[in-house]
Parts: sequence; structure tokens; C-alpha cells
Amino acid sequence: MRSRDPVSVSGYISQYYPGGKDAGGLSVNEIAKPIVTTLSTGNKLPAPVVLDKKSIPAGFAPDAKGGSIESLTLEPNKYALDLFKSLEGMNVRFSDARVVGAANSYNEMWVTVDPNHNKTKRGGVYFGSYNDPNPARLMVQTLITNQAFPQADVGDTLKGITEGPLDWNQFGGTYAVQAREIGTLKSGGLKPEVTTAAKSDEASLATYNVQNLAPKDPQAKYDRLAQGLINNLRSPDIVALEEIQDNSGAVDDGTVDADKTLNKLTDAIAAAGGPQYEWRQINPENDKDGGQPGGNIRTAYLFNPKRVSFTDRPGGTSTTPAGITGKGDKTALTVSPGRIDPTNSAWNSSRKPLVGEFTFQGKKLFVIANHFASKLGDQGVDSRFQAPTRSSEAQRTQQAAVENAFIKELLAADPKANLVVLGDLNDFQFSPAVQTLTGNGKQLTDLVNTLPQAERYSYVYQGNSQVLDHILVNPAMKHVSYDVVHINSEFADQTSDHEPQVVRVKP
Repeated sequence: MRSRDPVSVSGYISQYYPGGKDAGGLSVNEIAKPIVTTLSTGNKLPAPVVLDKKSIPAGFAPDAKGGSIESLTLEPNKYALDLFKSLEGMNVRFSDARVVGAANSYNEMWVTVDPNHNKTKRGGVYFGSYNDPNPARLMVQTLITNQAFPQADVGDTLKGITEGPLDWNQFGGTYAVQAREIGTLKSGGLKPEVTTAAKSDEASLATYNVQNLAPKDPQAKYDRLAQGLINNLRSPDIVALEEIQDNSGAVDDGTVDADKTLNKLTDAIAAAGGPQYEWRQINPENDKDGGQPGGNIRTAYLFNPKRVSFTDRPGGTSTTPAGITGKGDKTALTVSPGRIDPTNSAWNSSRKPLVGEFTFQGKKLFVIANHFASKLGDQGVDSRFQAPTRSSEAQRTQQAAVENAFIKELLAADPKANLVVLGDLNDFQFSPAVQTLTGNGKQLTDLVNTLPQAERYSYVYQGNSQVLDHILVNPAMKHVSYDVVHINSEFADQTSDHEPQVVRVKP
């Protein structure tokens, strides 16, 4: 039986900010230079505070107009973040909670204690608004040293009691239950999805963020990516890849070529029985496109030459922009592949969109692959600053405006052009950046919005199933079939942290 020792503590009370005050996290109460006197021993632990649907408020945090909520009166009956602050360091308990964020290598997972709120089709919780970050989510860590951490997937359940102190997690920027007792893992039976195969008269296009793929990565990662592309995505005709690193990976030695990375992937696909893909890409300038230092990540195309052809027009470089020439069905790119306005300041320390011209069964198909600026620097959902500032949003909105101008020029030349825009936009379907890119739906349709709400997600972050990856088409594109293929983000065992997506079209 667990016991406690009541103590008398004197010292100087202060507020400590894990990670530093500028990190934006909430403070933790701290007693400096403590003098501790044990009053007795062998006492029972206090009864835990039960965390469930009834005890956690529906409101998440007070609105301080972007300022710190620490100057406001604590209202634990009104706001979940205030409740968690009031329970800091105290013993809490929950029962039979569903996993909404898979276990990771740091022995962390996320659960919800409000099982029906924004439930996704596969057991997660859907993030559909800045106003509702799903307050009943809880991070779970462990204090248990003689028991392996449960390798939980989304949709699993921690059956029975999970109990321990609630504390601030510096690296997650959130409150976490440090479990002394953890429920028994019950599988929800989640399986990787398999998309529908394209018909002979359909072109299939996919986007896939392959998470800093480099030649140094083990062959097993390449083989798993190959299996996913072949078996789960059904060998798309065109694949837009994000986070392809250069030949030396995260070694900052001036290397910018990525032929070893791409050849290793295409070889793995062919060896697994898939198509013998060809690839196209443009080397970035060294250390100019952000991402892991030295990695020189970029977007790239794979395509199956037995199904589609790529129109090569030389002249596209890291700094040479692609333009539009011709009218109507004579509309073409000046360079292919090419980058969209690559010297524009909107792309500073970020990937430049890669545009290519393909032909499928005699029909021209324009494709733009994207990887917009990341969310680094944004204040977290659990920040003491409420509402949190999303500082990175400004650059993505600028990027969207630049690309939208290019799209308008293309569609002005040929309103009937077949256009697919896809990739990791690093932002939500309701964000200013995505609204700007689509022209508020006038130039492009964001296909994720055509899915039922419970299926609109491509990434799971802090237990929230959300959209970062997108496929968009122009209104002239008819006969469109779209699918987010869930094979990664909901599982403890992942090949990438993003889900791939597929669209099947009849140009």
C-alpha cells in the first residue's frame, strides 16, 4: 500500500518557468531554500481528484486578449486549463479512457476522458476550430520503472484506473498525468487503411511527407515506405514527396544533390514489386530552405512512366521562376519542373513550390507540390498567453498569396486547365493561409472539406487529429475521388508522422 509522509515546509515561494519564461509555458509553484520537517509517516495517500467528462469544464482557457492569463482570477470550474493549474502536483485519477494520441519513443500518450466529444471515425478526437482544442485530452507519462510503457494506438483503451500526480511537462508544453498506476491496454483493433485502386481512365496522384528521408536511414524505412506506396496507396501514377533530404542527410557539408535519396526509394519500390518510378526535382540553394540543419529538404515528384509522361522543359533552377506561356489548350510552363517565384521573400528559409507539367492519356495535367513554412515559434494551445499567437501563420499566408497569383495566371490562360495542388501546407483547412491559397474556394477546392468531419485529418498532434496535408483541385477538374490514407499518425509504430493522401481524377 502506498503511503505518504506529511511534512512542514518553509522557504521562499516563487514561480518557475520550465524552459524559460520566453517559452510561453505556464509557471510551476516552487519553494526555494526549503526547510523540510517530517511530521509523521505511514499515512495513506489522499483521495485522488477524479478527472472525467463532468469534472473537466467545456471551456479551455480564459481570453486574455493575447496577454498572460496568470494575471486573471483562477476559475477551475469554468476553464480546463485553470482546473489543471489548480491541481498542479496533486494526485488525480481517470478510468477507462480512450487513447487519442499514440504512444511515442518518449513514453508519452494522449487519452480523452470525454469519449464522444469530436470523435473521429477511427477513435481519435477531431480538431476543427481554434475555439475548441478538446479540453478533455490528457497526456499520460509513467513513474513505473518495472513495467513497459503501453504501446498504444489511437482507438485503444486504458481499461481500469490510471492514477498519479498532475505536473507540467516542459517538452510537451502541457500538463501530464505522471502515472503511478496505469490502466490495462485494450486494443481497439485499428488497422492501416488501403485506398481504392484507380481505374484505367483515372490518373492517381498522392502527397506524402516522408519525414526527413535521407540515404543514411535504414533500409527498413525505405522498404516500409515502398510497401505503403504500393499496397496502401495502390501505386499512384504521380507522388509529390515532402522532406526529401540531400545525399549527406543532416550533415551540413554543402551537399545539395538528392539523387541517392530518390534512387534508394525508387529502387525499394521496384524491388517490392511496384512501378519503376522516375523522379524530378530541383536542388535548393544550400541551407536556404529550412528544415533540419544540413538536410536541405525539398519537394520531389515520382511518376510511373508507363501511365503518365513528364514534360521536361530545361532551365528551371533554384532561383529561376516558372512562368506561363500560351493560351487555351496551348497553355504551358516556361520551365518544367520549375519553382514558383523562388526569390520572393515569402519563401525565406522555406521550401519553394515545385510545379510540373504531366500528360495522362493525351491530357495535360499541371501539378504543384508544396511544403509551406512550419509552425515553429507559435505559442502552444496550453500557453499562458491566451489566445495563443500563431506568429508563423503570417509567412504561410504570404506564401499562399504568391502561389495563388501564379494559379490565377495559369487559369486565366486556360480556365479549363487540369490543376492539382498538393502537399504539406503546415496549416489547417480553416486557416487564413489555406483560405488565401484557394482564393476562398474560387480558384481551388480543398478536398479535405468534402469528407465527413470525422475523417478530416492527416496528422495527430498532442492528441488532436488535425489537417496539415492537403490536395486541392480547380473547379474545372471533374470526376474527383479523394482519400486520406491512415497508415501512420495513429499508430505507435510509424514510418512517418504524416498520413499520405490520394486523389483519382479523369482529366
